[in-house]
Amino acid sequence: MPRSPSIVPHVDHDTYLVLNDFGKFGRAWCEADEKDSDRASLLRRLLEDQYSHPVRIVAFNTAEGWSRDVTVDIADELRRRFVEYDHVPSSVQEFVETAVRR
Repeated sequence: MPRSPSIVPHVDHDTYLVLNDFGKFGRAWCEADEKDSDRASLLRRLLEDQYSHPVRIVAFNTAEGWSRDVTVDIADELRRRFVEYDHVPSSVQEFVETAVRR
């Protein structure tokens, strides 16, 4: 019996996805190009204001077999980087205010 092709991407790095709140249209996981789904690209896209209202970020690595919520870790890294930027988008400011360690 023939096997179906895998839908799991073969990527050699950790993959990051953003759950964005679109208000009355609800929440959705934003699309990300395979080559731009790494941590550095995610941080760049956040600081370029490419998400209107990011609420959660998850990371996974199918080759290593793990996934986890990295929302607070990313918010902490963004807080540390604020001094490098003249302007931080309001979407990012709101994200780091709501994503705190408990």
